[in-house]
Amino acid sequence: MSLALLFPGQGSQFVGMGKELAEAFPVARDTFAEADELLGAGLADLCWSGPEAELTQTRNAQPAILTHSVAVLRVVNELLGDVSMAAGHSLGEFSAHVAAGTLSFGDALAAVRLRGELMFAAGEQREGTMAAILGLDDAEVEGACAKASEGGRTCVPANLNSSGQVVISGDVEGVRAAMKFANEAGARRSVELNVSGAFHSPLMAPAEEGLRARLEALEFADPDFPVIANVTSAAVTSGAEARELLIRQLTSPVRWAPSVAAMVARGVERFVELGPGSVLCGLNRRNARGVPCVSVGQPEDLEKLESA
Repeated sequence: MSLALLFPGQGSQFVGMGKELAEAFPVARDTFAEADELLGAGLADLCWSGPEAELTQTRNAQPAILTHSVAVLRVVNELLGDVSMAAGHSLGEFSAHVAAGTLSFGDALAAVRLRGELMFAAGEQREGTMAAILGLDDAEVEGACAKASEGGRTCVPANLNSSGQVVISGDVEGVRAAMKFANEAGARRSVELNVSGAFHSPLMAPAEEGLRARLEALEFADPDFPVIANVTSAAVTSGAEARELLIRQLTSPVRWAPSVAAMVARGVERFVELGPGSVLCGLNRRNARGVPCVSVGQPEDLEKLESA
């Protein structure tokens, strides 16, 4: 059966993430130790013991999620067999490229730590926010964003997560105006998110410049299997293209639902989500109805994977 790997993005972190896995499997413990050595910081202790407020900071959450995802990957690698393709939600696209051999774990870890710092700095430079819009289709949300962007405001669709679930991003005035227009258009709910910036919007342009400088200094190999890019929802098969799309991703929407649809269209018959939480398998109930999806992040999840 054709298998695709899914890797979660920021927001999936939680205190205790990876602790049981590291206690049960030496390779997972070694992965967290490697991250500590590479970053020169106590990432493992932060993941396992918190405090939550510090773990949630963008500069910490991103390397934490990447490390947990790679630790799980190394634990289950022999169980997976042949992998046909992979995708990751925002930050998770770096994890997908580690799985595909495009980037080394060390290079990806340093890149996402910088990515988190740059994104936070861009949010301080120009205040922004994000909001989840539930119950409208993509076109209706795009219309609300376009209307809200009049008069010099900025608001764009940022995460096309599933049918009826779109996250918008921009300056505070623009996002709140779009929420009002979305509610008037019949949205079931509009919820402003607790974030440190307007991710995946034009307000992240300063972060894009800094990330480009770092990624252009790293070696990108051609991936061992295609990685579906957030920016295009198309398969990436070259290292050069992977680098460019990871840079562009900061200011572009995460086309997640179209990415999953592309994988199903290419013949994927089952999904495995690797890392903290189970958000992506949850979204697959709409994005890939009828296609099995298993989330693996804790030792007890291995039984589900083996039976699948």
